[in-house]
Amino acid sequence: MKILGIESSCDETSVAVVEDGVKVLSNVVVSQIDEHRLYGGVVPEIASRRHCESIVKVTDLALEEAGITLDDIDGIAVTYAPGLIGALLVGVNFAKGLSMAKNIPLIPVHHIRGHIAGNYISNGVKPPFMCMIMSGGHSHIVEVKSYTEFNIIGRTRDDAVGEAYDKAGRALGFCYPAGVEIDKASKLGNPDTYKLPKPKVEGSEYDFSFSGLKTAVLNLINNSKQKGEEVNVNDVCASFQKTVSEIIADRLIKATKQYRYKKIVLAGGVSANSGIREKMEKECKKNNFELFMPPLKYCGDNAAMIASQGYFEMQNKKFAGMNLNATASLPITDEKFDII
Repeated sequence: MKILGIESSCDETSVAVVEDGVKVLSNVVVSQIDEHRLYGGVVPEIASRRHCESIVKVTDLALEEAGITLDDIDGIAVTYAPGLIGALLVGVNFAKGLSMAKNIPLIPVHHIRGHIAGNYISNGVKPPFMCMIMSGGHSHIVEVKSYTEFNIIGRTRDDAVGEAYDKAGRALGFCYPAGVEIDKASKLGNPDTYKLPKPKVEGSEYDFSFSGLKTAVLNLINNSKQKGEEVNVNDVCASFQKTVSEIIADRLIKATKQYRYKKIVLAGGVSANSGIREKMEKECKKNNFELFMPPLKYCGDNAAMIASQGYFEMQNKKFAGMNLNATASLPITDEKFDII
């Protein structure tokens, strides 16, 4: 079965064709990062407009690359939540138009579920497993019971880990997106130069709080300026990355042990971070866990992961009608659409 996937939740317009949930026939991604970099972050109105301008062209390219037409498509999977509401609406309404025009089933896909599915198309892992989803908007430890059953074990109470990277990076003088720059600079620094806090969350041993860590970096920079001292940017980056990696690894390993899993999966844009990958490889080897990480091309937002998850949602008969709407915020365990 061939699924056409559409992703437009933030600043990438992407369309892909995936066969049977695992075989990628095409995956076209048009990024807006260069434009948003001028403003220090994603501007929602600009993102929505660029999606409108790109989505038809990207769809045509994806079908051409796959060597098929819409007549060969068995289902249309689209990200409907969560994300920037204007950006989501572009993809959702375009998918509804295609579905109506060609009488093809419409499959709503939760964006975080899609990130998890990025591993199905890249390394062949199958549920059940414990998963850490990390991005600019999400930080979740999720028990993946099946392709369509999820249990949230822990989540951020404030900033997502990618958001903390971007805010700390901006204070250090890096351009958006700053997470990549911190990752590069950390390789040149000493991770033990600065002692940064590891905030604990009251009432949950698995929830995260990255706001305090981000604030500690800002205070470090401001205090040094007031004293006339020069901050070693590479050392700050190395110390920050080491602290983040330890926070994530500590909670993820502990959850995996408690829930008696042997497989750990990383997903989302921040799963491309080399420091986190190295830390998790070390900890999984120590604890005799299998570790699965998507290649870099499937870490960020892309439609192949949406098409993959769409296939498994389709197997579970999760179809929506023309009243499907976009939703800016929605837990991975919830569904906000009428099943037809």
